[in-house]
Amino acid sequence: MSTRVASHDMTQLRRTAALLALAGLLASPAGAASLAYPPAPPGTLVENHFGTSVPDPYRWMESIDAPQVTDWVKSENAVSRAYFDAIPARAAIKEKFRTLYNFEKVGVPFREGKRWYSYYNSGLQNQYVLYVSDSPRDRGHVFLDPNTLSKDGTVALGPSAFTEDGTRFAYATQNAGSDWETWHVRDTASGKDLPDTIEWSKFSGASWHGDTGFYYSRFAAPKDGKLLAGALSNQQVFFHKIGTAQAADKLVYARPDHPDWFVDAGVTRDQHYLILNESKGEKNGVVYRDLTEPNSTFEPLFKNEVATYGIVDHDGPRFYVQTTQDAPRARLAYVDLGDPKHALHDLLPQRAEPLESVSLIGNAFYVSYLKDAHSSVEIHALDGKKIGDLATPGVGSMGPPSARREDKLAYYVYSSYSTPTTIYQYDVETGTSTVFIAPKIAFDATQYTTDEVFATSKDGTKVPLFISHKKGIALDGTAPTILYAYGGFDISILPSFSTSAALWMQMGGVYAVASLRGGAEYGEAWHEAGMLDKKQNVFDDYYAAAHYLIDNKWTSTPKLAAEGASNGGLLVGAAITQHPELWGAALPGVGVMDMLRFQKFTVGAAWIPEYGSADADEQQFKTLYAYSPYANIKPGVKYPPTLITTADHDDRVFPAHSFKFAAKMQADQTGDSPILISIETKAGHGGGKPTDKIIDELADTYAFLVKNLDFTPTL
Repeated sequence: MSTRVASHDMTQLRRTAALLALAGLLASPAGAASLAYPPAPPGTLVENHFGTSVPDPYRWMESIDAPQVTDWVKSENAVSRAYFDAIPARAAIKEKFRTLYNFEKVGVPFREGKRWYSYYNSGLQNQYVLYVSDSPRDRGHVFLDPNTLSKDGTVALGPSAFTEDGTRFAYATQNAGSDWETWHVRDTASGKDLPDTIEWSKFSGASWHGDTGFYYSRFAAPKDGKLLAGALSNQQVFFHKIGTAQAADKLVYARPDHPDWFVDAGVTRDQHYLILNESKGEKNGVVYRDLTEPNSTFEPLFKNEVATYGIVDHDGPRFYVQTTQDAPRARLAYVDLGDPKHALHDLLPQRAEPLESVSLIGNAFYVSYLKDAHSSVEIHALDGKKIGDLATPGVGSMGPPSARREDKLAYYVYSSYSTPTTIYQYDVETGTSTVFIAPKIAFDATQYTTDEVFATSKDGTKVPLFISHKKGIALDGTAPTILYAYGGFDISILPSFSTSAALWMQMGGVYAVASLRGGAEYGEAWHEAGMLDKKQNVFDDYYAAAHYLIDNKWTSTPKLAAEGASNGGLLVGAAITQHPELWGAALPGVGVMDMLRFQKFTVGAAWIPEYGSADADEQQFKTLYAYSPYANIKPGVKYPPTLITTADHDDRVFPAHSFKFAAKMQADQTGDSPILISIETKAGHGGGKPTDKIIDELADTYAFLVKNLDFTPTL
C-alpha cells in the first residue's frame, strides 16, 4: 500500500476558544441559526487499500497532543459549552438529576478473613469508599477512601485482592479515567500502605500466593509520548514479592510467539494451583501449575482460540468449568487434571437458554440462565441434578449468589429498568431470601413499567426490545424516546436500573433498549451473527427496533434519539451515516469510528477477532470500509442533530476516532442541525468517572435532546 501526504494550513487553528465562545450562534444568510465551528482544515492524504483510494483528511488529528489538536479541542468545547448553557432547561435538568442521584449507594458485602467489607457512597461522593466491619449488617469504618487521593475526584479505585487470611490488600488506582493501573499494598490491621508500588499494569487483577507476594500482568513501559496512545502487545505475568522493588519482580509467564494474546493469573483459594488464562478476542485457553511442587512447570489444560473456559471452582484435581466448547450456549462440565486427555464431562449440558454464570457455595451450583435477555437462577447439586430455583422478583437481571464456598450467608442483586438495584441476602441452609438493602431513591417505581417486545430484523430474526415508560403513556407518536444498544463482543445487555434512564422517564420520555446480535443474549451463535463480515446484521437489528417504535406509535422520527457508547458508539455512527433520515438526534459516545485504523492504537488490536482488519486482506477491508462511520460521511447529506462525546485521553478507544468523525461531520453537514462534540478532560473511557462529571455530562446530554427533540420535560 502507498500513502501520499500533502501539507495543509494549520495557522487557522490558533483562534482562541474565547473568541469562539463569544461568536456563539451566527446568523446564516437564510436567517436560520447555524453554529460557527472551529476551523479544521482537511488534508489531502489518500491511502490505497487493495486498489481503492481512501481519503483520510483528518489524519492529523491522531496527534492528539499536538498544539493544533489541543487548540481545536478547547475551541470545540467552548462552542459546545455555549450551546448547552443557552438551553433554558439545562439548569433544571441538572438539579433534578442531582436530587435523583443523591441517595445512599451500598455494595454487596463480602468477607475477607474474619472481617466484612462493602463499598459505600453517601450520595454525591465522587468515588465509592471501601468500608470494613465485623458484621455484614454494620457499615463499620473507612478502610480506603479514593476521594482523598485527588482534589477533583479523578483518581479511582481499580481492581483489588485480599490475601486468603485477609491480612493484606493489594489495590490498583487509576488516574483520570485511564486503564493504566498503579498497584499498592495495604496492611489491613493498621490501615497503612507498605512501600510497594507497581507500574505499567493494565487489564490485570492481582492474585496472592500466601501473604508473601502476588501475581499480576503488565506491559513494557510505554515509549516516550505513547503513554495513552501507543498500541499494546506482549502482556506478561510477573510475581511481586512484598518488600522488594518492582525491578526485582520475577517473570512468570509470557507468550512472545503470540504478542496479541492477553495473559492473566489466578491462584486457587487452597493455594494449590496457579491458573493462567491466555485470551484472544472473546475466546481463551488455560494452562496451570502445581504450586505445591517447587519444580513444577506449566501444563496445558485448554487450547486458546477454540472456545471460552471459565474455572468456577475445584475439588482437588476435579475442576468445574463453564465453557462454550461444543456448546455455543455454554455448559457446565468438570475436568480431571489426572486425565492426560483433559476430557470434559457434562454436569449441566447445553440447553435452549444460554448459561450466563455459575457460582459454587457449599455443595451446590447456583446457575444463571437467560431467557429472551432476562435472568433466572437455578440450584443444582454437584452431580448436576436440579434441586431448586431462586425466586426472581420480575423480568430483570439477577446473577447467582456470591460468597465463599464455606459461608452460610450469600448475597445477590436484582435490577430492572424500572426497579432500582436491590441487594438480597440468601440463607444457604434454609434456601430463603430476604431484602438486605433497598435503595431510598427519589423515583417511584410503581409509576413505571417495562414491556418486552420483539422487533423483526431485515432477515426475519426476532430482536428483543425492552420499552420502559411511565404507566398510561399515550401511544400517539409524540413521546421523546432514546433507543440504546450495544451489539458486540459477546456482551449481554440485560435489564438493569440506571439513574439516567430513570430521569429520562421522569422527564416524560420513553427509554428503549434493544438486545442486538453480536451480544451473548442467545449464546455464541447470536454473537457470531453480529461480528466480522456479519456486522451489518447488528445495524439492521437496530433499525428494526427503531421502526418498531415508530410503527407502533411509541415515538416518531423527529422524537427518536439513537444512543450508544464504545462499540455502541460505532453502532450509532453507522446508524446515522447509513440512515440519517431515521433519527431526530444521535448520541455516539467514545465510539470506534475509523474502522480502517482502530487496530493501530491502544488496545485496538485486541478487537481484530471481533471486527477483522483492513490490513489483513481485500475482503476484510471491503467489509469494514462499507460501514466505517468516518469513511461514510458524505457531503450534501442532512445528518440529524448529533452530540459526540469522548475524553481527550481515552486510552481504550483512541479519542481521535471521535475527533476525526466530528470534524468531517461538521464539514459535510447540510442544513442547520448541530454537530457538537463534547470532550471531557481528565477522563478516560468512562470507568471511575467522578460523580460531578457524571451529573454535568448528563445535564448537557438531556438538554441537547430537549432542544433537538423539541419537547418540554416534566421536571
